[in-house]
Amino acid sequence: MKRKDAIDIIYEDEALLVINKGSGLLSLPDRFKPELPNIKDWADRHCGRIWIVHRLDRDTSGLLILAKSEAAHRHLSLQFENRQVKKYYLALVKGRPAPSSGTVDRPIAANPHRPGRMIVSKSGKEALTSYEVLESFRAYSLLHVSIHTGRTHQIRVHMKAIGCPLAIDPIYADDKGIFLSQLKGKSYQIGKNKEERALIQRLSLHAKQLSFLHPVSNKEISFEAPLHKDYRAVLKQLRKWST
Repeated sequence: MKRKDAIDIIYEDEALLVINKGSGLLSLPDRFKPELPNIKDWADRHCGRIWIVHRLDRDTSGLLILAKSEAAHRHLSLQFENRQVKKYYLALVKGRPAPSSGTVDRPIAANPHRPGRMIVSKSGKEALTSYEVLESFRAYSLLHVSIHTGRTHQIRVHMKAIGCPLAIDPIYADDKGIFLSQLKGKSYQIGKNKEERALIQRLSLHAKQLSFLHPVSNKEISFEAPLHKDYRAVLKQLRKWST
């Protein structure tokens, strides 16, 4: 992978591989553009045939579990299917949820008018998301989010539904990015003939923690994925200029 921070191995043994995936990287090969960089191709080269246990949206960064055998894949997949895996995310959203912690219990379905997008719908599948505000800034909030179901774009759809969409989301909000100039206001200065670059300009969602039973020992194990450089940078500036 040429991209910096694209893949970081968090843990590896004879049964599984746990990685910290960078934003913009596919979990599986694209049907129409199989040449695009993806986790499956990289993992097959790294350690032979491998099975993707679950997926992250292309632009979501964070923890991903891969199995090294069919037996390990079956064991881990059943845990996801039976909702035994504990999944925690960090989400930088617009505004401030009220209340500051709670649960969103709204079914999600495919948007019949916009392919590839999801909506809250009474005819959809059960979707349950819990959240808690970790830090509040002037225009944004950093949330700790856990999902109890695994619907497509679940966190993105639920956060929009409660009026706090992800700070950057090209599908459900906008993709303008967050710039230091908007945080510092009039005190911001940039050199002549220089163009300001965004502190972060990708989906502001990170799969932070996973806890599950090891497919061989059957003992609970937990992993945590550090934030990537852009996410750390925007939080540093928000804490400095927007508290």
